Amino acid sequence: MRLIFCGTPQFAVPTLERLLAEGYAVDLVVTNPDEPSGRGYQRRSPPVKEAAKKAGLEVFQPPKLKDQATEDRISEVRPDAVVVVAYGHIIPPWMIELPRFGCINLHASLLPKYRGAAPIQWALIRGEPTTGVTTMKIDRGLDTGDILLQRAVPVQDDDTTETLSDHLSTIGSELTVETLKGLERGEIAPHPQDHGLATLAPMLKKDDGRIDWKSSAEEIWRRVRGLRPWPGAFAIFRGKTLHIWNAAPAALPTRDGLEPGVLVAERGRIHVICGGGAFLELKELQLEGRKRLSSPEFLNGVRLRDGERLG
Repeated sequence: MRLIFCGTPQFAVPTLERLLAEGYAVDLVVTNPDEPSGRGYQRRSPPVKEAAKKAGLEVFQPPKLKDQATEDRISEVRPDAVVVVAYGHIIPPWMIELPRFGCINLHASLLPKYRGAAPIQWALIRGEPTTGVTTMKIDRGLDTGDILLQRAVPVQDDDTTETLSDHLSTIGSELTVETLKGLERGEIAPHPQDHGLATLAPMLKKDDGRIDWKSSAEEIWRRVRGLRPWPGAFAIFRGKTLHIWNAAPAALPTRDGLEPGVLVAERGRIHVICGGGAFLELKELQLEGRKRLSSPEFLNGVRLRDGERLG
């Protein structure tokens, strides 16, 4: 089976590597153009490009898929299937119709739940006990194509977007290979999604990281995990941004009479009042312009005043 692989971030790398390990012929890797990054704005290659170059594969980096030159370059490969993993572009109709087995997308949710750009993040934010990966045949909608295979995994209490992404990328690489083999053997019957059960996972914005302390400790804890590493959960402390990298609901008696956001420091630990009077323990923090610190380290450098609060 001749393949074109489309992907950009680290999440897509395990699938590309697994396809090569299984002996699939990846004739072309399509990924996003290099982008400026870091303080010096030096151009940095996408992780998929780095993996492809290491494997000696041909890489194509069109800024868009709708121009004729891009269509001509991809079409000349005549692939049996196009595998798409977190590529970042909508696949146009001409490309959907190109391969005989279709364009196969690996999506990081149990579709039709969490269609969109940030399925892992929103599954954590919404407190899903289980999530997973889906392979589907791309159609002209947004993650609306027929389902091929799915695999569910439990969400652990200490999962963040980073850890869950790593896990799902590995599981997804296995499912993609299983899907291609099943399609070759004619053993997979695509089935339509139940669109009435669909939920959305829209792209996150910087402002999504601002914590509303009127929310419950449980809700804020899930948001801290789901927004890590970007955009990160944050609050305002003494006029500066305070990133909260690690937190957990605290097993302390609820306290009435204190407004949400009020800080309480005891025995090297930092707690903050949330909605309903419950406490959230802040375990790892980073004040604007400084490095990440554990709560005892943070308290060594910052003396909290009585009644001080986070905005």
